[in-house]
Amino acid sequence: MDLPLVLLHAFPLDSRMWDGVRERLDPITPDQRAQGEPDLAAAARRVLDHLDERGIERAVVGGCSMGGYVAMALLRQAPERVAGLVLADTRAGADTEEARANRLAVAERAEAEGVGEWLAGTVPALLAPTSPEEVSSRVRGWVLDQDPADVAWAQRAMAARPDSTELLRAARVPALVVVGEHDGLTPPRQARELADLLRGELVQLPGAGHLAPVEAPDAFADAVLDWRQRLAL
Repeated sequence: MDLPLVLLHAFPLDSRMWDGVRERLDPITPDQRAQGEPDLAAAARRVLDHLDERGIERAVVGGCSMGGYVAMALLRQAPERVAGLVLADTRAGADTEEARANRLAVAERAEAEGVGEWLAGTVPALLAPTSPEEVSSRVRGWVLDQDPADVAWAQRAMAARPDSTELLRAARVPALVVVGEHDGLTPPRQARELADLLRGELVQLPGAGHLAPVEAPDAFADAVLDWRQRLAL
C-alpha cells in the first residue's frame, strides 16, 4: 500500500475527526477553510495544491459527508490523480431546493450570530442513538470550535455543488463505500446505490451513524485496510 491516502472531513467539523484512524491509516487530512468564492471545486484545487507541495502524483482519495463531495470535485478536476475512492456517509446527488435553502439559511445565521448551541444542537442527528456521551461531547466541542466564516463558506459551497451521479458512473477507479448502520442523513440504502453506481464495495458499520469514522474508528480502519490490501492500493 504505497499510495498515500487523503481523507477529507465532514461538516461542520475539521480534520480532528480523523484522529481515531491516524495511527492505523496514516492519512493526509487537509482542513477545508473559507477561501474565495464558496465552491467545492476550489476546495478540491487546494487539496491538489497540497499534494503538489508534497510531490504526490496519485493518491487514494476519500471523504466523509462534505468530504465526499470534495473528493468528487477532485475526481472531476483531475481523475488521473485519483487511484481509488473511499466515500463514507455521503451521496452523489445535488441538493433539493429545500435542502439548498436550508443551507443558505444556516450560512446567514452563522454570519449573523456566530457558531453556538444552535449549531451544536444538530449533533444528535449526526450520531447513532447509542453513541456514547464521550463521543457526542467530543463532536459538540469540535462543532463549537468552528469559525463562522468556514461554516458559512462550506454551506454555500455545498448548496452550489453539481450532481455527481454521471461522474461516478463513468469513474474507472476502485471504490469503497462505507456507511453507518444508523445513518439517518445518508442511509444504508443510499450507500448501496452509491456503491452500485461506482461498481464498488459496500461496508456497513454496526452501531454507527452519519459520522461513522468517528463513532467506529477501528471498524472504519479495518474496512479501508482490508480493501486496500486486497486491491494492492
